Amino acid sequence: MSPPQPDRRRQEKLTAFIKAEAAAQGFDLCRITHAGSIPEATARLDTFLADGHHGTMGWMEETRDRRGSPTALWPEARSVVMFGLNYGPDEDPRALQAKPSQGAISVYARNRDYHDVIKGRLKEIATRFAARAGEDVKVFVDTAPVMEKPLAEAAGLGWQGKHTNLLSRSHGSWLFLGSLFTTADLILDAPEVDHCGSCRACLDACPTNAFPAPYRLDARRCISYLTIEHKGPIDPDLRPLIGNRIYGCDDCLAACPWNKFAVSASEMKLKARDDLKEPSLAFLLGLDDAAFRSFFSGSPVKRIGRDRFIRNVLMAAGNSADPKLIAPCLALAGDASPMVRGMAIWALKQLMQAEEFERFATSAQGEHDPEVLDEWRLAGAL
Repeated sequence: MSPPQPDRRRQEKLTAFIKAEAAAQGFDLCRITHAGSIPEATARLDTFLADGHHGTMGWMEETRDRRGSPTALWPEARSVVMFGLNYGPDEDPRALQAKPSQGAISVYARNRDYHDVIKGRLKEIATRFAARAGEDVKVFVDTAPVMEKPLAEAAGLGWQGKHTNLLSRSHGSWLFLGSLFTTADLILDAPEVDHCGSCRACLDACPTNAFPAPYRLDARRCISYLTIEHKGPIDPDLRPLIGNRIYGCDDCLAACPWNKFAVSASEMKLKARDDLKEPSLAFLLGLDDAAFRSFFSGSPVKRIGRDRFIRNVLMAAGNSADPKLIAPCLALAGDASPMVRGMAIWALKQLMQAEEFERFATSAQGEHDPEVLDEWRLAGAL
């Protein structure tokens, strides 16, 4: 006997219900795909890992088997509902590069942590949907081994552009994604097709040339990876290219011509905190651990910790050519964190006149940390 066919009328009702709930929670897009809709994703992930383009993100290898397919993560899943929330900025974030004494924080991180915001909304939807459908549900927002961008493409939210991020004809590059897995059979949406054409604006916009080819990203050269995920010293050759980007990078996203359509009708769109739009590097350099935690309370920036963040700010200070930043950088040259001390040396080498730096270099004699000593050698002091 053939297996029973899904009740079409029930499917339609449940599909309409979950899409109405998505709109009520402020999501700009909601589309549905089958749990087995991305069979090619594993091969693409394997190539990415084999090329070493994941850098030090070892968790990508560790979760490879579950990451490649929703059914590997949850075998009972039948449908995947993908949600998109627009977070497009009111201005081009690249304009901040003309203010080198200010820090550039990626647009997505200028308010509350979107993981918390979206997961809260998805849990509301999931609770009501499970009660209505009598089916099991699970929600995910980036932190689980879910390949959200291929699933969003399969569901029809958009397509993965040449910068590997999701692109939407209605919202450009600015979409937060979330997913709801369910054992329910729902009405599926058609996948989106690629609309990039011959355009390579995103590739040409990358300050560090992190795209070895269209649709391929080498995270080891990506500013977002370097300033957020990477825990050690940053390649000295890449430091000058990072400019004043202290948490993430929006250049490839902001360059996309599809952004002219990135408008949101939702009143629930996250708005940037004014104090995170262009914070002063001098102010940020003065943050100790308690002040850092307080200032970035609720922000995703808080997750990388004070020391890694100050490393980024010192790098921006070194790129600023602003002599007013010498004093706060000097104060950090004696910081308890070797990571901070090391980047302070590099920043001061860029900011000080040769004779001034030579006098400062006498402090190298009391240093014992190997990574900090490497920075002194790079500066020509040892």
